[in-house]
Amino acid sequence: MKYLVISDNHGDREILTTLFAQYRDQVDGIFHCGDSELKADDAVFKDVSVVEGNNDPRGEFSDDIERDDHGEHVLMTHGDLYGVSMGLTHLSLKAQSVNASLVFYGHTHQLAAEMVDDCLYLNPGSISLPRGTYASVGGTYALIDTTPAIVTVTFYDRQQQPVPGLQFEFTRQTQKGR
Repeated sequence: MKYLVISDNHGDREILTTLFAQYRDQVDGIFHCGDSELKADDAVFKDVSVVEGNNDPRGEFSDDIERDDHGEHVLMTHGDLYGVSMGLTHLSLKAQSVNASLVFYGHTHQLAAEMVDDCLYLNPGSISLPRGTYASVGGTYALIDTTPAIVTVTFYDRQQQPVPGLQFEFTRQTQKGR
């Protein structure tokens, strides 16, 4: 399976339009981890899974989304309600309770990818207001490719170019029925 994961565009609708048009026919799912600052009925979100961020209009989106997709159990949230700025403990407890294999979150504006107990935790960074070590890239999003044995994460910049040194391959320890 192949997924596009993006977060924290903070009102920059144009970048969403560009990226969704580019990838819509190339991926099995598009996920937006919140802080779009757009309304839920915006046409840009057609066929996109979206959660509510702390800067989104209240009540427009769900806090969390779970989706079963060809053997993957995806959990997506913005992250603020799980305290991701302070660590992933609360989010990992939620992930374990729903048996997630992929967890997508935003909020910190800092990209991250790690495999813990056969579950990928991915923050695509902010596409519009990046922070941290890779802020100079000018915004990032991620493409995830999954097989029963391997999860590959590649981070891209706003010009749809892979960010050098930011491709990761994680080997799964168990195949969890995939």
